[in-house]
Amino acid sequence: MTSEPTSIPFVDLHSLHQPIQAELDAAIAQVLERGDFILGQAVREFETAFAQACGVTHGIGVACGTDAIALGLQACGIGKGDEVIVPANTFIATVIGVLHAEATPVLVDCDPDTALIDLEAVERAITPRTRAILPVHLYGQLVSPRQLREIAAIHQLILFEDAAQAHLGQRDGETAGSVGMAAAFSFYPSKNLGTAGNGGIVVTNQADVAERVRSLRNYGAPKKYVHVYRGTNSRLDTLQGTILNVKLPHLAHWNQQRNQAGQTYDRLLAPLREQGIVPMRNDCGTGHVYHLYVIRVNHPECDRDRLSTALEKQGIQTGIHYPIPCHLQPAYRNLGYSAGNFPVAESLSEQILSLPMYPGLRDEDIERVVYAIKTELSNPS
Repeated sequence: MTSEPTSIPFVDLHSLHQPIQAELDAAIAQVLERGDFILGQAVREFETAFAQACGVTHGIGVACGTDAIALGLQACGIGKGDEVIVPANTFIATVIGVLHAEATPVLVDCDPDTALIDLEAVERAITPRTRAILPVHLYGQLVSPRQLREIAAIHQLILFEDAAQAHLGQRDGETAGSVGMAAAFSFYPSKNLGTAGNGGIVVTNQADVAERVRSLRNYGAPKKYVHVYRGTNSRLDTLQGTILNVKLPHLAHWNQQRNQAGQTYDRLLAPLREQGIVPMRNDCGTGHVYHLYVIRVNHPECDRDRLSTALEKQGIQTGIHYPIPCHLQPAYRNLGYSAGNFPVAESLSEQILSLPMYPGLRDEDIERVVYAIKTELSNPS
């Protein structure tokens, strides 16, 4: 009698944390002993360490990645009446961050092969009111730093990165977070570098931008009870900061494991391209940190949803990033977009499937995922 195969989770945080659990426990105990729960020592240490890892001089911890976008844009001088160009294919937090900065998000389509923002579409969308470009380094892969800077320089625009999925990702020798005036990261638990709750950070080389974010996150007060800006309460908790401090030294190795898993997927899935299984193209080589591994499913008899269901029955968890493009979300109809405006993003939303991806994902697990895909494709509907 054969035993049932073990399931393959979409993300495996338990295995990630297990080897460092004692270190995490000790670090958390130190915070509890000190009692510096708000903007404490561990937060300051992490802000410095993470900024240095990104190749910039300043890091300002905030409550979440959405706040990192909103407060970061505000600190860069973006506000009411300004247009900010963003991709339609992103998590809705990108758009919410722009709106919370009181600016207007202007959506553009994405590249069908990478799912990254279409830079030709960006240039077509620029108007006299455009103040910033907000590229999303989606799935762990950077948008071209050279092309972004060229567009920003020609049109005198601010470049602000949404790097929530690209912790320490690289392209052409440049690191996510160091490309623009400032950048936003998220530390949601499933990110490449995640907390045990919510958290985010703004990184920048500009001291004035950093100082404004520090004030904006703390009620707009550069010093206690002196409220210079109309700020908010968005501070990275010290407990989360200490967890991030423990995990940060492991991040490069974890990213390397993700990249190796991505290469294995690419190699094993290559024979299925003619059957309509097409991975998102990697333009970053070893700099792609694979927060997600995403394929397009364009098989004549096996659509994305059927394949996802079949994998689930085999104990293989999958995801969709993202099933509804930003411009078709019901809450944001007032932005003025409708179906058909961004055909690539709309097509991707019906075809993309995210496969299991995490540090420690074994080759034999990837082989099992690919075998399950092959098996389903070979079964007539």
